[in-house]
Amino acid sequence: MSKKTYTPTESELQILQVLWDKGAASVRQVNEILSQQKEVGYTTTLKLMQIMTDKGLVTRDTSSRTHIYSAAIEQEATQGKLLKSFLKNAFQGSAKALVMQALGNHDASKAELQEIKELIEKLENQ
Repeated sequence: MSKKTYTPTESELQILQVLWDKGAASVRQVNEILSQQKEVGYTTTLKLMQIMTDKGLVTRDTSSRTHIYSAAIEQEATQGKLLKSFLKNAFQGSAKALVMQALGNHDASKAELQEIKELIEKLENQ
């Protein structure tokens, strides 16, 4: 029997981002970081992280009084999965349409544009 995989919700992605950036952390630490961006209650963060544990999105170390959580899914794989779904559903699979929309709605820095050019050159030379 295969294990069900879950696509993280927006709130779950915010928690995962904290764990990907910080590494292992307690609910309080995650909540403090999230609270810098928007008002979020400790119990809300706790409940979300408990649900995420049940879904297999995070792991919980219960060996000490303060439970420590870690991301159970990889950032790059998760981003790739979400992007593939978004590209298919929002842009009918057109990478060009996605990139044009992203660049049209975002003031890319010269460094970002240079990195994009280098990536295009690399892809063209493969």
